[in-house]
Amino acid sequence: MEFTTLLKNFVVFEGIDGAGTTTQINLLKSNLKNKINNGELHITAEPTRSPTGKFLREILKGSIKVDPVTSAYLFAADRNEHICGTLEMDKNDSQYLIKGIKESCQKGNLVVSDRYIFSSLAYQSASCGKEIPMILNGQFPLPEILFFFDLTPEESLKRVESRGEAKEIFETVEYLTKTRKEYLEIMDFYRESYPEMKIVLIDATKSREEISKIIMENILERPCKIFCVNG
Repeated sequence: MEFTTLLKNFVVFEGIDGAGTTTQINLLKSNLKNKINNGELHITAEPTRSPTGKFLREILKGSIKVDPVTSAYLFAADRNEHICGTLEMDKNDSQYLIKGIKESCQKGNLVVSDRYIFSSLAYQSASCGKEIPMILNGQFPLPEILFFFDLTPEESLKRVESRGEAKEIFETVEYLTKTRKEYLEIMDFYRESYPEMKIVLIDATKSREEISKIIMENILERPCKIFCVNG
């Protein structure tokens, strides 16, 4: 697998469902408020809020059924616009980026995404094998920092069920067990093959405050100084 580059000012949160990535992104927004000297904080997620991303969310809900390989191609298409498309922000949320991650980062903004290629490599490898997700995602840039939230499938489902929402098609113990295994193998692969990308492994059972502190310390210690923050 050959990735094109490391994208400065790009940070990714990853983990199986219920790991707490969205909660921590919201805490990060609050923690960075009034600490920004230069640039902006842009938040985003995959699938995106674009039409393709909305279609993918219907697939995840089970409302639309497609072959797993078709799903892998759709995720890659959504991701390409997310990274390479012309910068577009959500009209209802001035901090939320719909597409244009690369453009935003190059302007000196910090972009934090809830999920990225690592989700595809983990979830899709568990459903359609490793080869296709690796081919489809091999040319996307890597983030500067990857936060991986590790959680057992049992705890994951407990948290998902506590939300009172309908489960997505991947939210079973069997599937999440496979996905977590894929994730852990992926983390090992990147540590060895791409040491320039910083990987921070987080025990997702820790308190919100403990996890938030770990994230803030790593964000503020970033070697890239284009996006400046006061500690």
